[in-house]
Amino acid sequence: MFNRMVPPLNGNSFPMFSRVALASLVLRLCVILLLGFLTACGGGRAPSRPTGTMGGEGGYYKVGKPYQIKGDWYYPKEDYSYDETGIASWYGADFHQLKTANGEIYNKNELTAAHKTLPMPSLARVTNLDNGRSIVVRVNDRGPFSGARVIDVSQRSAQLLGFEKRGTAKVRVQVLADESKAIAEAMRTYGGSSQETNALVASAQQVQQPTSSPFTSSNASVEVMTLDSVKPVAEYVQMPVTGKNQIFVQAGAFTNIGNAQKLQQSLKKTGVVNVVDALVKGVKYYRVRVGPLDSVALADKTLKKVLGSGADNARIIVD
Repeated sequence: MFNRMVPPLNGNSFPMFSRVALASLVLRLCVILLLGFLTACGGGRAPSRPTGTMGGEGGYYKVGKPYQIKGDWYYPKEDYSYDETGIASWYGADFHQLKTANGEIYNKNELTAAHKTLPMPSLARVTNLDNGRSIVVRVNDRGPFSGARVIDVSQRSAQLLGFEKRGTAKVRVQVLADESKAIAEAMRTYGGSSQETNALVASAQQVQQPTSSPFTSSNASVEVMTLDSVKPVAEYVQMPVTGKNQIFVQAGAFTNIGNAQKLQQSLKKTGVVNVVDALVKGVKYYRVRVGPLDSVALADKTLKKVLGSGADNARIIVD
């Protein structure tokens, strides 16, 4: 387990819908999308409907302003195309029952995670690239800030992913875009914490619906719904293990090969440095990588050297 520092807490398309009706519809769609996604990935296994409070007591939606930890700046944003590889760590008893960065209560036995920049809460799929185990976690905290880790998952998440005893794992982290957008929209519409959300929905007796509404009645009662419906299911699905999944330090990525070669020359003393091209959204990039590296410890050490050479955007990746 790696210690983690927590930074200080810092609808026009449907004009006839009330705020409560729109939020209720968004939540319905969110639940359907999430359950469908998990069932498809689990080979037809339908997850049980979990109980509890999605946001924990007092949890609220938060992106946050740029912040600095140990001299490094981080820039939170709503990035629904997020898809990164790297090293994961986990945290447990030392933070159990303490508040997370968005006001929830951390529970080491739930499938949650800390990330430096993703919105809170949002849903992400984390896949262990060594054994193929894959789970969905709810991002509700900031971190990790110990070592160059891409995500810090809860203890229960690490158990399901199969790296609790080892402490770290090579992982791929992918935001679940549709589900995360729906959660963000619902919490923005309600405004405030999950407790306020529940109270608002429960207080609504009837809502006028337009004739084009998907609901049959023009005076349909609003179902009392909460965000607990999108709490990830505590089980993993098995994904195929593909590729060599080697560890590299990526020092930078450039559209100009000359700039990439300059950086390559400046990093000769740090190890084997290669320039690898890749096509991203139709744009050709030249990535400068040190490695492959035999271990996470060596990757950490190499990253420090690369950062010390002036490559401020260097990070550990798995490919």
